Amino acid sequence: MKKDLTQGNVTKTMLLFAGPMILGNLLQQCYNIADTLIVGRFLGAEALAAVGSAYTLMTFLTSIIIGLCMGSGAVFSVYFGKKAFVQMKKSMSASFLFIAAVTVIMNAAVFYFINSILRLLQVPEDIFILMRNYVWVIFFGIFFIFLYNYFAFLLRAMGNSVIPLCFLGVSAFLNIVLDLLLVITFKMGVAGAALATVISQAVSGLGIGIYTWLAAVEIRPDKTELLPDKQMMKEIIRNSAAACVQQSVMNFGILMIQGLVNSFGTVVMAAFAAAVKIDSFAYMPAQEFGNAFSLFISQNHGAGRRDRVGLGIKKAVQVSVFFCILISLVIFILAPRLMLLFVNENETEIIRTGVGYLRVEGTFYCGIGLLFLLYGFYRGVEKPEMSLVLTIISLGTRVLLAYTLAPVPAVGVWGIWWAIPIGWFLADLTGILCMKKVSGYGKRNTDDKSKNG
Repeated sequence: MKKDLTQGNVTKTMLLFAGPMILGNLLQQCYNIADTLIVGRFLGAEALAAVGSAYTLMTFLTSIIIGLCMGSGAVFSVYFGKKAFVQMKKSMSASFLFIAAVTVIMNAAVFYFINSILRLLQVPEDIFILMRNYVWVIFFGIFFIFLYNYFAFLLRAMGNSVIPLCFLGVSAFLNIVLDLLLVITFKMGVAGAALATVISQAVSGLGIGIYTWLAAVEIRPDKTELLPDKQMMKEIIRNSAAACVQQSVMNFGILMIQGLVNSFGTVVMAAFAAAVKIDSFAYMPAQEFGNAFSLFISQNHGAGRRDRVGLGIKKAVQVSVFFCILISLVIFILAPRLMLLFVNENETEIIRTGVGYLRVEGTFYCGIGLLFLLYGFYRGVEKPEMSLVLTIISLGTRVLLAYTLAPVPAVGVWGIWWAIPIGWFLADLTGILCMKKVSGYGKRNTDDKSKNG
């Protein structure tokens, strides 16, 4: 179940490791895309707007958990690269206790403040009850999201990206079946769509946890390793918190954009809800490739393989740019047809608005592709704070420009759309310029004799 990322052809190793992660994250997107598709087709534009806006809120909340697990995964991977298995098991215990506590506290808080959160998001009155019904159910899945992501990042840190994919595949299929059953057959509305997602998340979270405990005996902590020492807890908190803040700042910025979008009314909300699903699905492979790249860098950095780190940077950029150019062409050309997957053809204003968003964002996917690699690189070389800096630059630019330009009558929602790629490229420029100074990497070492392309 383990794979050593410090050996073999660099490009082939990264792609084979990233492949199941990419497919897995695409399947994960199916959770909400299935809700959106079925809700949009069978419950109408108001329900679509409610579920779409709730998706942005849930993305923000789950980003906190995913960020914590992602930061811990980088620590696991570094120890795995060093073959320091005692420290790895102690870091696992520290991470589980810390992230579980954060998850429980956050889950209680969102239930308590649910109405205030929806008011803060400027949810229109005509869909307020619909959105509240949806999020009230879907919040019950937050702990299962923690379980899945904790064990998924643990397995990936050891080079196993296949098992997390298997559990996601089962739960994604189950989610679609339950969506059809609860929404169409039992007429449960948006609450049925949410319940389908929660049940599916429980299957993947509990399933992968049980599998890891039974199958990965060699990394199962004994009694002396269950209670981590203070230094290990500090290391986990440092790396996890940095990745968590980076992920949550990123998604908080998106949440602020969602609030601005909501102020334009239900039509723009529905268009944005559908277009964001397409957008997220389109660049998700680049995002997950960045996460796989991070674990590749972590193992090789931990093992002292500077030659493979330098070559890995070069090859990862080539792969990411190629993919992003290809997907940009597809999205630009097929934007109108893709919008029709989510809304009826008579919703011409929703389609027109969504196509405008997709053609602006889709043209510049290289910007977000490079940014994902930079995030992964800085996590992998144990400089997670730099990922946070890049996120602040990207999101700060996006939010500032969007709130400045959108109120201008001649610009309107186009100001929101154009602010996003501008933020990407400013962050890219900063990350590239700082790479060598912050991490000691950035140019291929003169003593690199590796021929592994």
